[in-house]
Amino acid sequence: MRTLEERRKRAKKIIKELKKLFPRAKISLNYSNNWELLVAVMLSAQCTDRMVNKVTEKLFKKYKTLDNYTKADQKDFEQDIRSTGFYRNKAKNILATAKIIKEKFHGKVPNTMKDLLTLRGVARKTANVVLGNAYGIFAGIAVDTHVRRLAKLYGLTENNNPDKIERDLMEIIPKKEWFDFTYRMIAYGRTYCFARRHDHDKCPLAKNSLS
Repeated sequence: MRTLEERRKRAKKIIKELKKLFPRAKISLNYSNNWELLVAVMLSAQCTDRMVNKVTEKLFKKYKTLDNYTKADQKDFEQDIRSTGFYRNKAKNILATAKIIKEKFHGKVPNTMKDLLTLRGVARKTANVVLGNAYGIFAGIAVDTHVRRLAKLYGLTENNNPDKIERDLMEIIPKKEWFDFTYRMIAYGRTYCFARRHDHDKCPLAKNSLS
């Protein structure tokens, strides 16, 4: 296990390299308001952003307002999002969340971690993405599959649990970098360091003695 100081030094190097590679990395999900952002992020679990964008292109035209979701038929909604996988569970959570937001939060997506975590199917990753993109609030680091895999690969954590990984990263990464770090790591995982087998020696971070 590397010391805290060693992990901080590695994080500093990684952030420096990622900034060179992806100076303007950002969320790749399409949305036009905070509710659509939340829906898109919930749909993105175990699904590619490309597929989510394909589904939401039609979904957001069919369901234009929060009320449309609160009145939606679950079976119909399941078919509308079927391509994203785990569609029954996602439909149940999204439609339940729509009702909670309407009744408890006066139709507005909450802007605190505490309140977001009261919504159905919303964990810290989703909450972090919504807070950062919708409100510019950085309460933590969104740990998606790319961040989880790469943080472990490059020695920033030895944990597997996303919440524990997030705590490890928050300890070694300056708060001003939290938001961008997630999207730069995602871009890096998609562009260079894939989950499938490949030659890690050719990855930019590995070339900089960070593997």
